[in-house]
Amino acid sequence: MSLRTAVRSDAVTQAYLALRTVFTVAPILFGLDKFTNLLVDWPGYLAPWIDGIVPGTAQQAMYAVGVIEVLAGVLVAVRPKIGSLVVAAWLLGIIFNLLTLSGYYDVALRDFGLFVGAVALNRLAVARS
Repeated sequence: MSLRTAVRSDAVTQAYLALRTVFTVAPILFGLDKFTNLLVDWPGYLAPWIDGIVPGTAQQAMYAVGVIEVLAGVLVAVRPKIGSLVVAAWLLGIIFNLLTLSGYYDVALRDFGLFVGAVALNRLAVARS
């Protein structure tokens, strides 16, 4: 079956491509936004105890986070089996941060859904290889 045919008719291929696209584009866009804070004030999402142990300011920490997120998105694009696990692990770290930051439990729950999606992408990537 050609890729074109699979994209049109195979639900597994469609799910794989949708997840791979989302987990490539979203980390890159959100990573880049860590440098501009156009979407949200990202330093406000950093738990104070983490801000206290990382060097520099919360905004400087977000610059490092942004670089990691961009690299994770690129990794998903070129090596989805590995990149999906990196994104899943990164999301667990974000969830832990948010659970220790009062008032962001809804965002942590959303990120748990993204974590499940990243794991699903990994399983689909493994099945495709």
